[in-house]
Amino acid sequence: MFTRISDIDRLFETMNLLQKRLDNLYGDYEKSSGYRWGFEQNTPRTNLYENGDNFEIRAEVPGLEKDDLNVKIQGNYLEISGQRKSDTPESYKTHKTERSSGSFSRSFTLSEDVDSTRVDATLKDGVLYLTLPKNEAVKPKKISIS
Repeated sequence: MFTRISDIDRLFETMNLLQKRLDNLYGDYEKSSGYRWGFEQNTPRTNLYENGDNFEIRAEVPGLEKDDLNVKIQGNYLEISGQRKSDTPESYKTHKTERSSGSFSRSFTLSEDVDSTRVDATLKDGVLYLTLPKNEAVKPKKISIS
């Protein structure tokens, strides 16, 4: 048991020191591996919305052209992939790189099937906008009674 306030203070100081060391260790791991908060740095941040008859997706892909991106849909499975090229000029020496290069892929399993023939994809200001209409077969239909 603790008998003095100073013992409690020492305990909290030790806990703070441990927390700082763990933060530094994790921060070094993030920098060396390209891994950050559960996602690879190269992976686009994505928002997924549902609006009645459609799913809507917005993915941040700054610096990419439409030829750098691939979007595949099969049933309720969506995959966004692409290639981010290095923008380091030839014969330059790199001192710091925060914008990663290389290939990436994000996939989603939607709650309902999508009509792949009516998907709309637009790339504007570094954001990929996808409108994914739900498949007619899975939409509820009202049956009139005679």
